[in-house]
Amino acid sequence: MSDIIFVIDDDPSIRRSLAALLNAHNYPVETFSSAEEFLDREIHRGKGCLILDINLEGKSGTMLQDELLKFGQHLPIIFITANGSVPLSVDTIRKGAINFLEKPFKEEDLLDSVSEAIQLSERLNEENEKTGAAKKLMESLTPREIEVLRYLIAGLLNKQTAGKLNISEHTVQLHKLSITKKLGVKSIPEMIAIARNAGIIA
Repeated sequence: MSDIIFVIDDDPSIRRSLAALLNAHNYPVETFSSAEEFLDREIHRGKGCLILDINLEGKSGTMLQDELLKFGQHLPIIFITANGSVPLSVDTIRKGAINFLEKPFKEEDLLDSVSEAIQLSERLNEENEKTGAAKKLMESLTPREIEVLRYLIAGLLNKQTAGKLNISEHTVQLHKLSITKKLGVKSIPEMIAIARNAGIIA
């Protein structure tokens, strides 16, 4: 799925000029006149970013940012505004925005921000793919295997794990063999990596 730059601004001349600039640098662009119009679009699961005006009619840019965070949508956001303030810019950056540009801004500043946003989007996509794959692997384990796994990655020996679960060492070893087969790993560090990607451990 290709990168898409979403431009959300209620000024049609801004939408046209930004789309022309980005198209000239080979970025696919979709434009929207409001946050509501963007939210009506099917959720984009690929890479990309939002160029988002703060002062939109209806839902503001910051309201859309909050809503996207609730949905778990993590497309990087570049805010643009004609009426910015330091507290507002700090708040948007704190919530994950890439940049906060005041109109009129330099084309190169916007393009630099877009490049940074795309790189971040690629990293987030890779992390999400790893998380999804790890969660699928974890779902293949039985509840007992999850218990054994937690003790193994915590550094407990088979004998200690057996004592914690009131089962035999042999049974722990059988669970361990099943876990390594299902996860496709050969070592505890590999188990830890998958468990971390799945959110089982911090």
